[in-house]
Amino acid sequence: MFALLPLVGLAGCGYNDSRTAHRAQLAMIGMKADDVQSCVGIPDKIKQLNPNVQIFEYNRTLNIPSTNDSTFIPLQSITNLTETTLGGAGKTCIADIRIENDEVTDVHYSGDNDKIIGTDGVCSIVTRGCVRKPVSSMRNVKGGVFGPVSAFHAPKTPDLTPSATVSTTPVTPAVPATPVAPAAPAVPATATQSATSAASTVSTFSSRQ
Repeated sequence: MFALLPLVGLAGCGYNDSRTAHRAQLAMIGMKADDVQSCVGIPDKIKQLNPNVQIFEYNRTLNIPSTNDSTFIPLQSITNLTETTLGGAGKTCIADIRIENDEVTDVHYSGDNDKIIGTDGVCSIVTRGCVRKPVSSMRNVKGGVFGPVSAFHAPKTPDLTPSATVSTTPVTPAVPATPVAPAAPAVPATATQSATSAASTVSTFSSRQ
């Protein structure tokens, strides 16, 4: 029974670490790029995709101290056998954080990053600083077992906010409208008829003269 205690500890650690990594994939959406560097650290690589989009990449390796076998309890052998049988011996996480218009729009994990229980548990070493001490630009994600975070699968990326959406359609400058000349004021019909009648009368009088 005592030999199984380290395995129970590893399993519980993997479960909590997976939830921490997946919680960050929700809480960090909309986060400012400066805040990312303040709680995650300086990126190992920065890839500029276009003037509005860039990728912060973090590559982290988990240091797992080996347990020496003893005469009575071969802890390291049991751990190795469990990891070989059940999987979850991951040690490396590659986290790619997509920044659009200075805001986080996606947090993606890759690499050999699964522990015995859960997925992406190794990646908690990248983002747990932000989860443990949230900054003002992070989202408030409900915790607890019944929250939106699972240890066994990554959450769906939330819909992008309008401010974080990059428009690929070139903006056509507005063409100023041509000013329209004001229309001449309409002359009343009665006034036109009176003027015509007066001109006719003058013409008739002149001919009689």
